[in-house]
Amino acid sequence: MALSDSEMETYNRDGLVIPNFRLSEEALSRIRGAYDRLLESHKDDPKFSPDFILGPHLQSGGYGVKGDPEWLRIATRPEILDMVEQVMGPDIILWGVTIFGKPAGQGKATPWHQDGDYYPIEPLETCTVWISLDGSYPENGCMRFIPGSHRERKVFKHHWEERPDYTLAQVIDEDQVDLASARDIVLEPGQVSLHDVYLVHGSNANTSDRRRMGLVLRFMPGSSYYNHAGGQSTEQAGSAHGYSKRALFLVRGEDRTGRNDFTLGH
Repeated sequence: MALSDSEMETYNRDGLVIPNFRLSEEALSRIRGAYDRLLESHKDDPKFSPDFILGPHLQSGGYGVKGDPEWLRIATRPEILDMVEQVMGPDIILWGVTIFGKPAGQGKATPWHQDGDYYPIEPLETCTVWISLDGSYPENGCMRFIPGSHRERKVFKHHWEERPDYTLAQVIDEDQVDLASARDIVLEPGQVSLHDVYLVHGSNANTSDRRRMGLVLRFMPGSSYYNHAGGQSTEQAGSAHGYSKRALFLVRGEDRTGRNDFTLGH
């Protein structure tokens, strides 16, 4: 299932597209089952947060989570990789898998930000695939974005703002973009969106009685270098994202740099 010409035009113009693609109910059922098992196995862990689960695809237990191969299977589905290939080329490296659980009534907000503000990727290129498992709507805190905010291909000024009701501490300065132009990204269960690394986006808290669980996949082209050593700087700043030990998976094509480390983090 490839992106149409109009979908590619939308991605290039707005920095985000919702393609004409949807996971089957059978695939959704398997993923929800994997999520339920994950929650059950960590119910007595006070450090575990369903709002932000890093590395569920790593069976080695990276980031304090005992993983499940189901997450890696969904991340490497040919239909998903075909769409990613259209926007970044034939050489694709999976470098991140995250679950945003956003439980009903208590799911945290994600402040306005750009992903590229803290990624140790040189040159900075990433396509993020956001898969909706429950349905993502304004009332349960769907993602929002600023159309066209990626076009300058630059990281805007951010500041550090640690809050217990935020999933992230790096927040874009309000004078950097026109937040009045924000759009909601409404997704039915099984739908996906793709967005560019420079896109300004965020989401409101989930105050509804409906969970908003989404699976986020991060891909970079084989022409970019993931600088694990450089990722230590964000950890020293208080980040819990573990950029210095991310496991890389070459899922299609070649590593054109010859420098990426596919052993670290596995």
